[in-house]
Amino acid sequence: MSTKVSDHILQRLREWGVEHVFGYPGDGINGLLAAWGRADNEPRFVQSRHEEMSAFQAVGYAKFSGRLGVCAATSGPGAIHLLNGLYDAKLDHVPVLAIVGQTHRTAMGGSYQQEVDLHTLFKDVASEFVETVTVPEQLPNVLDRAIRTAYARRCPTAIILPGDVQELDYSPPTHEFKMVPSSLDQSEWTTVPSEESLRRAAEILDSGDKVAILVGQGAAKARAEVERIAELLGAGVAKALLGKDVLSDELPYVTGSIGLLGTRPSYELMRDCDTLLTIGSSFPYTQFLPEFGDARGVQIDIDPHMVGMRYPYEVNLVGDARETLRRLIPMLTSEESRGREWFETVCDNVRHWREVMERRAELSADPINPEYVARALDPLLPEDAIVTSDSGSVANWYARHLTMRPGMRGSLSGTLATMGCGVPYAIGAKFAHPNRPVIALVGDGAMQMNGLAELITAAKYRDRWLDPRLVVAVWNNQDLNQVTWEMRSMEGAPSFLPSQQLPDVQYAAFARSLGLTGVRVEKPEDVEAGWRTALAADGPAVVEFLTDPAVPPIPPHATWEQMEATAESILKGDADRGSMIKQGFKAKVQEFLPGRGRR
Repeated sequence: MSTKVSDHILQRLREWGVEHVFGYPGDGINGLLAAWGRADNEPRFVQSRHEEMSAFQAVGYAKFSGRLGVCAATSGPGAIHLLNGLYDAKLDHVPVLAIVGQTHRTAMGGSYQQEVDLHTLFKDVASEFVETVTVPEQLPNVLDRAIRTAYARRCPTAIILPGDVQELDYSPPTHEFKMVPSSLDQSEWTTVPSEESLRRAAEILDSGDKVAILVGQGAAKARAEVERIAELLGAGVAKALLGKDVLSDELPYVTGSIGLLGTRPSYELMRDCDTLLTIGSSFPYTQFLPEFGDARGVQIDIDPHMVGMRYPYEVNLVGDARETLRRLIPMLTSEESRGREWFETVCDNVRHWREVMERRAELSADPINPEYVARALDPLLPEDAIVTSDSGSVANWYARHLTMRPGMRGSLSGTLATMGCGVPYAIGAKFAHPNRPVIALVGDGAMQMNGLAELITAAKYRDRWLDPRLVVAVWNNQDLNQVTWEMRSMEGAPSFLPSQQLPDVQYAAFARSLGLTGVRVEKPEDVEAGWRTALAADGPAVVEFLTDPAVPPIPPHATWEQMEATAESILKGDADRGSMIKQGFKAKVQEFLPGRGRR
């Protein structure tokens, strides 16, 4: 039997080490689907409920495995559905390949059914590489370039395959004019800055008395080096949300997340420092960085297109974080020559904040304090847990209450901050690490958006995972809570119920209807038991907590002026004004109480 173009594509994916393709079928990729049947489903086709979820699963797989995520969809509507997940990959710098069908070449340009100009459609999201294959000889070069580009640029790429091309007999490029051959091998490589730029950076860092370090996901492979330079400089370390698992939160100088969802000690670290070292982060909120002119700055990033932004850095070191730090550290003065006052202040701020968060989680609410739900999970997290968080108010609790310990992983949609990624990320993580427990933290809005449907996917593949634990936790407060609070604090506007109020869905009951474990927690005293039941389940589990929407996700820099804006929304007739006043005041006042043992 002759080898078809579709057969060659799957063969080439296997040669690149691709083990899973997340997708949804359609007649635009019928040739590929037939090839999968001939290839005994290798690489494995993982069927989602919706192409957007396939893209999210590919992103989750890539984030937690470090390998290429691959998604596939039919032409027209299927390809369009991939876009949101692919933009998530683009904005968070994740290597993902999209393989999409197209109408037959004979029909292109004829306003045929499901014909969409896919090259134009994908030109922005897959701007680094998108190509339509029109003859077999374009392969394997097009596929190889798409994969190499995705890895090298840490981005999504796309290949468009007309339906009739998929069915053609494969013939490789020949040794003649206008042919482009290809090869598989890709050796390891790295980038390092010049010696002169490293010395300039060392001079700036050595001159600082109050050094702050900001790490993002680009520092993930430089954990030991980040710890070493922090100790040398007597620095505090704040983490962008995508870098939450870069360093252990148990280290006394790690101040936690930064930004609107961040911690008070991270805010204070940036406010009071005189020197800033940013490693592998393009954290966008300049207002959370030091005031311009108050601190000298050094940046390390592997992407020359991403340096020099966000802050007026004096030295921009373009290079791999680990290799750059290994060269920079020997140039720095030893820690014995530095005073300890700044370092001790940072550590003291961290200790006080932990007490504040513990007190906030202990506050009463109606019926359950959402902060307590996250706080109760923290000591129960398995040491090898992978945690995904959706967007919304739940991301605040993920950012502030979960202690990342060595070996744990965690991520969310950092830059796009799209709703609906938590559950498909978790499914992608399970295929990346079938022997590890995965916990998805999801708000009820995101769960209704698409999480419920993806529970069907979790049920479908539950037997594929060596460790059966996939826990989906739902904060059920019947409110699109993050936007509600943003309206109150930023606009001084009351909650607009027609847009913000959500129906009360029986999430645990839906899980049970699929044969999964489902637990509904309605009282604070049952929260810990609910977590334990879900974590001990012999398969995917949903645990839903009825939480109080009046508990505010107060930013770390919240001032009384911002609270006045919220009060203004109350005066305008907010539907939840009584509970809101009580919970907001109780939560904010915790920051001003003396620490335990500090009275």
